[in-house]
Amino acid sequence: MFRTILIAAAIAIAAPAASAQVTVIGGGIARDCYEAVKFNLGRTQDAEETCTRALELEALNISNKAATYTNRGVLRMRQGEYDAALQDYASAKRIKPGSGATWLNEGAAFIFKKDYNSALVSLEKAIELNSEDLYAAYYNRAIAKEHTGDVQGAYFDFVKSKELNPEFAATDRQLARFTVTTN
Repeated sequence: MFRTILIAAAIAIAAPAASAQVTVIGGGIARDCYEAVKFNLGRTQDAEETCTRALELEALNISNKAATYTNRGVLRMRQGEYDAALQDYASAKRIKPGSGATWLNEGAAFIFKKDYNSALVSLEKAIELNSEDLYAAYYNRAIAKEHTGDVQGAYFDFVKSKELNPEFAATDRQLARFTVTTN
């Protein structure tokens, strides 16, 4: 059993945007990993080591092992280690391919790498899996769509993100950039 928490991380791309990430709860040392991610406890490197220890030392069930890989991936993204984060997301997906949070975070990592086509594939899967933070998947997909030239699709995804979570201020900032006209 796991739960997701949204963490927004700013990225510098052509249009100002934020890429959403989520964390996932585990147990024991894995729980320490989760809490370090959720509450930004200590140094990011120390938190990453906690996640690694959990993966190496704890007998985790499938859900918690996948969640711990996902959480370590989030920590690696925070350090700008996008390839390492993608490796963790790949490990999590091999263990538990139905975790929308993992696909969502993978999409965010691809956005950080400016690989928008790969981001679209991951975010489509997060949406298909009805990720708990579905608004974040639509938000990130909007960013990827805009960067691949699908401005209209991006707009509609930002609108969907707003509909799913009216309190997510980053969506308001994105929508304010658009001017809608009818022909």
